[in-house]
Amino acid sequence: MPLLLNLRQLQTEPLELSGELPVAELDLGGDDRVVHLSHPLAYELSVTNLEDAVLVQGELRLPLDCECVRCLTRFTQEVEVPEFAVHLPLTGDDAVPVVDDCVDLTPFLREDILLTLPQHPLCKPDCRGLSQLAAGGASGQTSQTNAGASAWAALNKLKLKD
Repeated sequence: MPLLLNLRQLQTEPLELSGELPVAELDLGGDDRVVHLSHPLAYELSVTNLEDAVLVQGELRLPLDCECVRCLTRFTQEVEVPEFAVHLPLTGDDAVPVVDDCVDLTPFLREDILLTLPQHPLCKPDCRGLSQLAAGGASGQTSQTNAGASAWAALNKLKLKD
């Protein structure tokens, strides 16, 4: 069920909305190979009625199940939007659709979450990749250096015409 905002409830006083929204409701697309969406989106929102608009502010949190793009280790990462804010005009050309006195906030949540999803998740910033797992630490550097040296040696043997 989408996150709907009832405008009639908002007429008397500001609203506080908090809860969870199933990730399927956000329609973020199919699972990525390295980012898996299996947990609900947690939200804490404050909604204020302006004259011809609605202001929604708050924070969003979405736990992700990820695989490191370097070493393929599985880990959990939480995506946060600590200062979520959206201004929703109720009149004019840019007015949001109102159906049965309700505005659907789901598309606006989706947009900010999509912008914060990691494209290349890393288990830790200094992850050296599969070589650290295979070589077991410091010797991984040696094998990387030797592999790099042999690649350059092969390129140095090329005879290119001027």
